[in-house]
Amino acid sequence: MSLTLLPLIAACATPQGAGAPAPTVKVGLLAINDFHGALEMPRQSVFVPDGKGEAMPVPAGGAAYLASAIDSLKAQHPNHLVVSAGDLIGASQLSSALFLDEPTIEVMNRIGLDFNAAGNHEFDRGQDELLRMQGGGCAQHTARKPCQVEPFKGAKFKFLTANTVKTDGSTLFPGTAIRSFGRGRNKVDIGLIGLTLEGTNALVSPDGIKGLRFADEAETINAAVPRLRAAGADAIVVVIHEGVRTQGIPNPQGCEAASGDLSGILDRLEGGVDVVVSGHTHWDYICEWPGKDSARPILLTSAGKFGMLVTEIALEIDPAKGRVANRSARNVVVQSEAYAPAPGRIAANNPAFPRFAARPDIAAYVGTYAEAAKQFTLRPAGRIAGEATRGGDTDSKGGTLGYLIADAQLAATAGAGAQIAFMNPFGIRAPWRIGPDENGQVTFGDLYRVQPFGNVLVTQTLTGAELRELLEQNFDGIGPNQVLSPSQGFAYDYDLSRPVGSRIVAMTLLGQPIDPRASYRVATSDFLASGGDTYSTLLKGRDKVIGMPDIAALEAWLQAIPPRAVPQEERARDVTPR
Repeated sequence: MSLTLLPLIAACATPQGAGAPAPTVKVGLLAINDFHGALEMPRQSVFVPDGKGEAMPVPAGGAAYLASAIDSLKAQHPNHLVVSAGDLIGASQLSSALFLDEPTIEVMNRIGLDFNAAGNHEFDRGQDELLRMQGGGCAQHTARKPCQVEPFKGAKFKFLTANTVKTDGSTLFPGTAIRSFGRGRNKVDIGLIGLTLEGTNALVSPDGIKGLRFADEAETINAAVPRLRAAGADAIVVVIHEGVRTQGIPNPQGCEAASGDLSGILDRLEGGVDVVVSGHTHWDYICEWPGKDSARPILLTSAGKFGMLVTEIALEIDPAKGRVANRSARNVVVQSEAYAPAPGRIAANNPAFPRFAARPDIAAYVGTYAEAAKQFTLRPAGRIAGEATRGGDTDSKGGTLGYLIADAQLAATAGAGAQIAFMNPFGIRAPWRIGPDENGQVTFGDLYRVQPFGNVLVTQTLTGAELRELLEQNFDGIGPNQVLSPSQGFAYDYDLSRPVGSRIVAMTLLGQPIDPRASYRVATSDFLASGGDTYSTLLKGRDKVIGMPDIAALEAWLQAIPPRAVPQEERARDVTPR
């Protein structure tokens, strides 16, 4: 689809009649997405065009800096709403995750978040724990103990789940909301619809979402819009945990060649939506999406990830006509402090962008939890001989790190008879490169950044034919392609030029071809074993044995032989003709 890029101060104007224009009410919509409990500086950069055909980095993020950025934008918009498009919690930094993301909720209370559309990661610990995030309290729904540092009062903001439906037909949380601004004849109402992606059930443990279904996003939006309009909404804002990806030079203000699962949803909307705040892909973009009505395109935005950007959306609403008269948007870089991404390198501040000071109360609050987590973060967890790395966010292969983790999981499940272990690349949360310690020492914090989900290992029996079926699901087009990383002794070849369903051309274990009729013991995370990441073949497994947590398996593997060698052989080989 060809998209019109939205300039930094773009407007979509509704023609006014003759005479003086009707007075408008201005509202600022401030949006984030995919915060993932990034309380401390994530030590990452936003990439922006340098005007010379390349991109330049700007160090950004950290809750205290995000708070200051949002405060500055609120000051420019006396009427304002602060919203999040999901994954506010889950797959979080250790200073949040060790405490069940309670500090992230409390930080967002202090920042003044108004609404969060639940993303897939909000369901990581199950629906009962998500309900606790809203309502507060210290009821224990997970292996970790809640309220370790302080009583937890819950979110002051509201979760929205328009397409998360219970067996009785109601939604887990309210699906929509209306917020009013102005008075009398100048009063305007903004209607909000909050959704997660329909595919959430494939991304979280099925046990945690029993009794829930995730309805079609476009159908849910199309049903909600007329209800909100009938209730008096003058503007409709969709906040959805689904997104697109762009191409070309990184540009937070643009939307070059955008495509992705959200595009099909937008193209099915029947009209009436003014703004879509999106997320999930961790991409940043702003553009006008044509949709079905080219005369009234949809303003589409995303603020990347980890609170490194805030989308500032300025709406001018005509109360007499009950519609948006003008609108504009820009992504504001939350420039924080310089950092050292590697020994001898500095990611310096960029004078072309404003720097935000850390808000003192947020900095102090985050510091309390960071200190509480330090004993876990700094604990030595083993040594490694050289670098192990997955690659970037878009890398569908696990790299040497994927093989290392698979080896650890095979060793940890040997007692259950495991012969093969598989690690899914998308389950490796971040690239792992050894820091400045010349001895290759890694800490528990390093391990946690790689595997923050708290999965446990499951060993089960599959036939050789089911093994092939499982690996074909790498490339079946249901969800993004990814290449499962196998453990030592197992290898497979794939040819992407062949038709779907026949792309695995060889499989061997200890040098011998896999027998389609023989049985094999296979270890994976419980997430995969439950059909996660659309690997439904694993649901056919038999004689299941539950093992240790995945992060404990990795730590034990590293400590067994210090330093642990990093696998270098290619076990999943791409033999596609070039």
